[in-house]
Amino acid sequence: MKELLIIGAGAAGLFAAKWLEGIDYALLEHNDKAGAKILISGGGRANVTNRAVNASHYQTNDSDFVTKVLRRFDNRALLAWLRRHGCEPMERKPSQLFCPHSAKELLALLQSSRVRYGIEVERLERKDGCFVVHTNRGALQARAVLVASGGLSYKKIGASPIGLQIAEAFGHTIASTAPALVGLTLQKEQAWMKELAGISVTAMVEVEHKNFDGNILFAHRGISGPAILNASLYWKKGHIKIAFLPNLPKLLPHKQLSTQLPLPKRFVRAFLSYIGVPDVQAKKLSPRHKKQLQLLCDYRFAPAGTFGYERAEVMRGGVMLGELDEGMQSRLQEGLFFAGEVCDATGELGGYNFQWAFSSAYAAAEGIRNYLKKH
Repeated sequence: MKELLIIGAGAAGLFAAKWLEGIDYALLEHNDKAGAKILISGGGRANVTNRAVNASHYQTNDSDFVTKVLRRFDNRALLAWLRRHGCEPMERKPSQLFCPHSAKELLALLQSSRVRYGIEVERLERKDGCFVVHTNRGALQARAVLVASGGLSYKKIGASPIGLQIAEAFGHTIASTAPALVGLTLQKEQAWMKELAGISVTAMVEVEHKNFDGNILFAHRGISGPAILNASLYWKKGHIKIAFLPNLPKLLPHKQLSTQLPLPKRFVRAFLSYIGVPDVQAKKLSPRHKKQLQLLCDYRFAPAGTFGYERAEVMRGGVMLGELDEGMQSRLQEGLFFAGEVCDATGELGGYNFQWAFSSAYAAAEGIRNYLKKH
């Protein structure tokens, strides 16, 4: 019997293991390689953290809990750990820190010789004072279990619901799950956007009192790009607002409208056609046309849905944090711990999800050490 079994060899599971040397543990991974999601993150360079990390960048039902976990192992602590191990993150986007060359550098630091590959966890039970992990290769026993199996996003690299299933089996509440950091599909009324596939514009997107400045990419399935991905984290249903321009420029009367708006011409012409405004000299615009132009600064519509888990970078929702203690241990079952994406703390783009994975893993590792000492 092991002292600890860690379910999932992703960022959270591997990082927790780094703080648990001296403990007899094994990591159970159903893929044939560890850290599959690490390798494709951040365009293959792994956006490890952000210079400004706080709970306001997370969708969660318990911001206070997130704050406490982030403070226990914050971005400075993470950067110090990475530097001690020979990885000096670089700021490739404002405030966003990436591996200097490749996500492989991060994975190399996290690799463990104790990963057992091809292990499909089927269920977990508590029996005779220990945990029994039932797998496709038989049953394993342990004094404690850390569930770090991730969420439902990125099906193509083996996303699994097992973490949520284990939590539910032990009586935990699951905050409503949904694809997040994902593109949005469109209603018929927004068909004009699909005609712009391949075009991107810089805009401001507002949803649920959150504002995101950044690129919007028009695609055949709908709209994507950083501003939309961030908005998808907070959008559940109803309208979002897009300001393609912060303000309308002062129009010169003798110049054609499409030549005066600081947006791609293909976009301008499609938008003008959609709102029923002719592309004429500004002096020829009627008062109604001028009023319609304000939609460039305040365009509201209701998306039809999202591109789904197969295109989502993360899962929103998960195990309710109020049912965990400060060491990420279940308040409903001693010895059962959770960390990473399976928990109800989902970050925006910019390194926030890696930071949560590492912070929650560190807290869980401390909690596991304390638990094993007491038992």
